[in-house]
Amino acid sequence: MPLTLRRTCPIAFVLGALAACGFAPLELWPLTIACLIALIAMLERAGSTWRAAAIGWCFGVGHFCIGLNWIATAFTYQAAMPAWLGWLAVVLLSLYLAVFVAFSASCAYWLARLASPTPRAFVALFGAVWIIGELLRATLFTGFAWNPLAAIWVPLRIVPVMTLPTIGTYGLSGLTILIAGGLLHGAGFLRRAFGNATPAQRGNRAILLGAIALAVAIGCASIFIPIGMAPLAAANGPRIRVVQPNINQAEKWAPDAEINNFRRLVHLSGTPGPEPRLILWPEVAIPWFLEDDPDARTALAHVLGPRDLMLTGGEAVRYDAQGTMIAATNSLFGIDARGRLLGRYDKSHLVPYGEYLPMRPLLSRIGLSRLAPGDMDFDSGRGPADIKLPGIGLVGGQICYEIIFSGHVIDAAHRPRFLFNPSNDAWFGAWGPPQHLAQARLRAIEEAMPILRSTPTGISAVIDAQGRLLASLPWRLAGAIDARLPAVGPPTLFSRYGNLLPLAFALFLVAIGFASRLRRR
Repeated sequence: MPLTLRRTCPIAFVLGALAACGFAPLELWPLTIACLIALIAMLERAGSTWRAAAIGWCFGVGHFCIGLNWIATAFTYQAAMPAWLGWLAVVLLSLYLAVFVAFSASCAYWLARLASPTPRAFVALFGAVWIIGELLRATLFTGFAWNPLAAIWVPLRIVPVMTLPTIGTYGLSGLTILIAGGLLHGAGFLRRAFGNATPAQRGNRAILLGAIALAVAIGCASIFIPIGMAPLAAANGPRIRVVQPNINQAEKWAPDAEINNFRRLVHLSGTPGPEPRLILWPEVAIPWFLEDDPDARTALAHVLGPRDLMLTGGEAVRYDAQGTMIAATNSLFGIDARGRLLGRYDKSHLVPYGEYLPMRPLLSRIGLSRLAPGDMDFDSGRGPADIKLPGIGLVGGQICYEIIFSGHVIDAAHRPRFLFNPSNDAWFGAWGPPQHLAQARLRAIEEAMPILRSTPTGISAVIDAQGRLLASLPWRLAGAIDARLPAVGPPTLFSRYGNLLPLAFALFLVAIGFASRLRRR
């Protein structure tokens, strides 16, 4: 019997909101699975494609309103717009992002009617279209890939480690739908598996079910028991020092706080010793233009020992023939102990409304502004690129928000030794930083690549190539991490083929969904 939207839409909204509790910082992933089970049950009884779209859209609105609540905090750090506009921004963004959930729900329902009106067909097709929906969400209108469904599995660790190197983040999101659907229809599967089977068939199926149960048990146990994996950290890796100065957003751009902020960074960088170090500072850690200011480079060189190196966030600017500043980039610089710049990486995936204002002539007229200070929008870089550091090799840069884009974080032709993710999570309250960290860990597993994070207020971290958190500094705590650079792993299938693999997995699920129809013919 088809469901009425008057009853189901509010329920779907609440289910979506509860499902968002599976992401950091709450990490209540069983609740997300339970909500997905209920969503699938509702969609299977939707009665029409339009009803399925409405149910999926309401689920998505609740899901993103809760999961992205941290965006509202960013509006409290600027004066051009009222702080209450932040909550309006969360709602409006959620109304848009929910379209991708509606797309997945309606397409799965429509395809299932074409293929086979069976639970197996719908679940397989829903998983497939969910993958495509997340890929579209990460691509259209510059993309917004925050909180893919796969991120709920980060606390379990073994689930991403077993899946991301092959099917990537979006593939694991689709697999999550399959898990929820399998749990929903598990009783029926057991009845069909053992009801009319011969003793031999029952034995074979019991072995299969036992293997599945063992895999589930291992995944659940990993929450409480650390699962041993081969260590990747190289005993003789270079010494690194990740700095977290605990400079909040209100202090960061205050003109009278510049010198004090710099002193905090210098103090936390420690004292040079006989062994060379790589010191890592956060996104836009310094307010000076390094390429144009030799005094600023000299000041940084004084922080370093004779063989030390530094990676720091900053800004680069471009001038016209008359010497007027016409463009700026959010950049990452490498510098040595003599104050020489060793390379620069420019952020390529900019934050809309944060680092540039879309449709600026129109929106600026009605009083809107970008969140970062300044009237000039940032220019974007050319994409993933490396900086070559003497004694270390190639270093990849992904500045802040860029790290969330699966399949777009390294230059595949020049595989780096590690990725540096300088960030400024001081904008984003208590929920944004742990969600950002979780997504960085997904990238580490996909690419078998160590990731180092330095942020002004946290969460700074050293992540190994299996996504393990080797060391971290909590939110709003000043400090530094002294560690050895973890070893890079061999290239994974995903690092070679990228998002072609989750797309192939989606096509495989579509084939499964249509298999019953082909057999009937």
